[in-house]
Amino acid sequence: MAELLKHIYTQEFFEKFTGAFQKIVPDFDTSSFFKQIFDPEWPNRELKQRMRHITITLQHHLSHDYTKNIDVLLQVIKQLQKEGIKENSLEYMFLPDFVEYYGMGHYDASILAIEKITQFTSCEFAIRPFLIKYPKKGILQMKKWSQHKHPMVRRLSSEGCRPRLPWAMALPFLKTDPTPILPILEHLKNDTSESVRRSVANNLNDIAKDNPDIVVDLAKKWYKKTKETDWLVKHGCRTLLKQGNTEIMKLFGFGNIQHIKIDTLQILTPKVKIGDVLEFAFQLNNTSDSASKLRLEYSLYYQKANGSLSKKVFKISEKIYPEKSITIINRKQPFKIITTRKFHTGLHQLSIIINGNEFEKYDFELIN
Repeated sequence: MAELLKHIYTQEFFEKFTGAFQKIVPDFDTSSFFKQIFDPEWPNRELKQRMRHITITLQHHLSHDYTKNIDVLLQVIKQLQKEGIKENSLEYMFLPDFVEYYGMGHYDASILAIEKITQFTSCEFAIRPFLIKYPKKGILQMKKWSQHKHPMVRRLSSEGCRPRLPWAMALPFLKTDPTPILPILEHLKNDTSESVRRSVANNLNDIAKDNPDIVVDLAKKWYKKTKETDWLVKHGCRTLLKQGNTEIMKLFGFGNIQHIKIDTLQILTPKVKIGDVLEFAFQLNNTSDSASKLRLEYSLYYQKANGSLSKKVFKISEKIYPEKSITIINRKQPFKIITTRKFHTGLHQLSIIINGNEFEKYDFELIN
C-alpha cells in the first residue's frame, strides 16, 4: 500500500502546492524547490521518506523563525482550501511532519499549529513525539481536544494517544499504564462522528493488547447503552474475542458449547502449493434442544523460519445456530504471495474455534 501511496507526489501535485504557496509568499523560489524535491534519490524513497524530504526541502525555502514559518503554512492551508482542496488530504501530511521535525522545542506554537492543521490533514503521527517529551501537559491537551467543536480535533485526541498506532511510534508510558487515556475515551464514546467513535474502538483494542482487564471492565460498563456504543465496544474487543477471553465471550452472549460437536473435519487439500488455496470442510452439530449463539473461527498455524508455528485466527461466522441442527461448512484459505507475510514450506496446522474454545489440530503441508 505504501508503495502505491508514495506515487501521490507528482509534478502536478507540487505545481498546485507551490502555486498556492506563491500567493502567500510571492518570492517563493519554485524552480529551486522543484530541483531539490526531485533529486537523484527521489525515486528510491518510500512514502514516509518522501514526506520527510518534502519537510526538509520546505524548510530550506523558509525563514529561520519557526513561528513565522508555521504562520505561513497555516495561511497556505487556507489558500489550498479556497482552491478546493478538501480536509483529510493524505498527501499534505508533510505539514504535520514539519511541526514534528522542527517544532519540538516550541511546544505552545506547535500545539496550536497541530490543532489547526489536523482540521485539514491528520496530525496523529506528529502529536506522538510531543506526548513522549511532554507527557503530562500533552495528555491534558488531549483531554481538552476531546471536547473540541471540530470532529477531526476530537478524533486526534483519541487517535493520537493510541498506545500502538500502526505505522507510528508506540507510546511506552501508555502501554504500561493507559489510565490517562480513559477520560478522553469517556468523553468520546457517544461522539456524533462515526470516525471519532471508530478511533475510540481502535484505542480500546490497542489497550486490550497490554491491559486486557481495563478493557473488560470498560466493556461491561459501556455495553447495552446505545447502538453506537454497542458497536464501538464490540469492535474495541476484537482482539479479546480472537483470544477467546471468557468474560468478553460471556458479555456478548457466546456461552456454553457442551452440546456443540464438530464432526468429520476434512482437509481437502493436504498438500498446498504456495499461490494456491487450503480447502477444508466440517460438520457443525448442535445437539441441544435450544438454539445456540456461536462465534465460529479457525486458527492457522503458519510455519516460521525457525521451524516453530505462529497462530493466526480467522472468523467464519457469528450467528444463531438452530436447535438439533447440522450445518456443513466449507472454507478456502489463500496462500497467495503478499508483502505482509512470508510463507515457509513444511508443516502447518488448522483448528476450529467455537466461542473461544479451540478443538483438535489437523496437519497439512505447504509446498513450493
